[in-house]
Amino acid sequence: MKHQLLVVLLCVSCGASALGTSIHAVSTLNFTDLGAAHGYGAYTTAKIRKRRYISQNDMLAILDYHNKVRGRVFPPASNMEYMVWDDTLAKTAEDWAHACMWEHGPPHLLRFLGQNLSVRTGRYRSILQLVKPWYDEVKDYAFPYPRDCNPRCPLRCYGPMCTHYTQMVWATSNKVGCAVHTCQNMNVWGSVWKRATYLVCNYSSKGNWIGEAPYKVGVPCSACPPSYGGSCSNNMCFPALKTNYLHWFK
Repeated sequence: MKHQLLVVLLCVSCGASALGTSIHAVSTLNFTDLGAAHGYGAYTTAKIRKRRYISQNDMLAILDYHNKVRGRVFPPASNMEYMVWDDTLAKTAEDWAHACMWEHGPPHLLRFLGQNLSVRTGRYRSILQLVKPWYDEVKDYAFPYPRDCNPRCPLRCYGPMCTHYTQMVWATSNKVGCAVHTCQNMNVWGSVWKRATYLVCNYSSKGNWIGEAPYKVGVPCSACPPSYGGSCSNNMCFPALKTNYLHWFK
């Protein structure tokens, strides 16, 4: 018996902001500063559990795919930062994935984070089958600003989109955390999907700011922030700590 496959994507940048300054929200704040600025320290530390939010293989596949895409953008980027995995972002993604709601959230975090969503039915071989459609939007994107895609389209979009892709390659979005969850019954735009595989990825710092390009064009690593100390790898500004895999696997 053949299994029907269906994939649907949702990006937090689909909706226009209240003030029109950001596709996401009215202000910008790095997620790591959230606790100090808004009293969220207890939420981001005390509630972090030891169990995993996603399998090791899926985590590595998602992270490596993002960095592969980021290192190969065209035209080339002069300030593209290497993306690392963030456990706190993964925890917030897990909380939302378990809610099995086909919408972005929670709203109080979306003021500070970027978010890409993907859901599908049927069997699949790799988690990248839920991630790759985000990258495939590159065909509808022309640097530096969208032309053939609509970054302000409403919740349910019928025309081309590219804001999942631009969030993936936003130069300063250097942290990602994802979670995947199987929802027994999930309402997707009015239809109930059985055993839907739901992927939530949260990004920091968030991208998709209206009027801004996702990165600067130039010789790779020629415009890296000083904090990288001139380190460069695969066309990306590379942190002193190569990866946080060992920390994550402890």
